[in-house]
Amino acid sequence: MKTELCSFCLKSGMLCQKCSAKVKAGEISDLDLKIARSLLLLEEKYPSLQNVCFFKAVDANRTIALIVGHGDVPRLLGYGGKIIKSLSEETGKSIRILENGVDDRKFLEDLFTPLNILTINTIWLPDGTTETRVILRRKRGAQLPFDLAAIKQIARTVRKMSLRVEFAD
Repeated sequence: MKTELCSFCLKSGMLCQKCSAKVKAGEISDLDLKIARSLLLLEEKYPSLQNVCFFKAVDANRTIALIVGHGDVPRLLGYGGKIIKSLSEETGKSIRILENGVDDRKFLEDLFTPLNILTINTIWLPDGTTETRVILRRKRGAQLPFDLAAIKQIARTVRKMSLRVEFAD
């Protein structure tokens, strides 16, 4: 697995000067360390994780978003979802996988999986800010498969995107 931290620091639990400087500067959080260590341990059981590039973990209420490299989402979702399930059990929160460096549409599709996005619009507000309006398709009366407040917080943290979510039946 590729990450901002060196593999020796992750395996040993002791941070070298370079990695500890990144932690002190705020580039890497404690959650990033915890997730990176977990992924490194899972790498022995699931060899496809060797090629995964892990950038950051974002905590929002009961949901954690993992930001990974381009094309790494299927590697984490493979093995029947056992990798995600293991991370979810370890953290006690649900896990969302997002790709780094993709356009806004792909980011929102990953964020709202498994629901389908019908429309994405940009709304310009009188104070000069913008909101992204997302209209999702969902079955009438069906329960949401994720925490909507957490999804909005993740979008704000990762992309500085303010979301307005609506549903069409």
